[in-house]
Amino acid sequence: MRWKLIETFRAVMLTRSMTVAAHDLHTSQPNVSRAIGQLEAMVGFPLFVRLGGRLTPTPEAEAFFQSVQRWFLGMEVLADSAKQIREVGSGTLRIGAVASLAMSVMPEAMHAFRLRYPDASVSIHTGDSATVAKWTANRYVDLGLVTNLDDTPGLQSTLWAEENGVCIVPEGHRLAGRAVVRSADLDDETFISLTQGDGTRAVVDAAFVPDRRRLTLDAPYSAVICRMVSLGLGVSVLNPLVVRHLDLAGIQVLPFEPRVNFARYILMAQQQAPSVLMRVFVECLDGM
Repeated sequence: MRWKLIETFRAVMLTRSMTVAAHDLHTSQPNVSRAIGQLEAMVGFPLFVRLGGRLTPTPEAEAFFQSVQRWFLGMEVLADSAKQIREVGSGTLRIGAVASLAMSVMPEAMHAFRLRYPDASVSIHTGDSATVAKWTANRYVDLGLVTNLDDTPGLQSTLWAEENGVCIVPEGHRLAGRAVVRSADLDDETFISLTQGDGTRAVVDAAFVPDRRRLTLDAPYSAVICRMVSLGLGVSVLNPLVVRHLDLAGIQVLPFEPRVNFARYILMAQQQAPSVLMRVFVECLDGM
């Protein structure tokens, strides 16, 4: 049956007037009368009669109207469902992130996301790059934010951003006034590294001549290293993103040479269509 005929019938049933129904439907009374006639021919029974000058539905019309109302109620439920998905999203947005990104950009990105979807359900999980990659490939999380790529199958990756590493030293350190710190300047310095096995650790180590630094202290998180540097326990070369967002007192941040590339990537499972919430969250990451 044609939607327009059903809509017209419902309007006449609710108003008991073809003239008022025509006004509500932004059409003319003859168009309403014609639509009712077409629907009567389609269903095979009369829908309205004139009794005492008033438009009165037939018993068949009353019975048919109940089915129409149930159909319209279903349409309203669908509209409400679409509105909820549009405003809140579908299900929970699950994000996996390495600790350095979870502790630096995640709070600001989530703040921007909440301005657009204040009621959406979000769950954040933290692990190393390899773990986050596996979570993403297995769809345990919808998005993965990592600093290193490996050979985990079933993933599609997007380069989010990349920056040159910075050297951090305690305030008052002998290098604190340098315009640029070079790797040779850190000879014999106590150097606080990320733990062995971290992909970023290997990138940083490649910038130095072996055995020139004193490698007696390492830690799993850049935030911990920053705090140790502020207490005068050593120096380090870190991702500027982390240093920038932590904004810790007691450290001096200096350009470093040679270039140590700190990249960050957004992961999704292959052949996964991003949800609205996923797309919006990625937009919130831009520029961070």
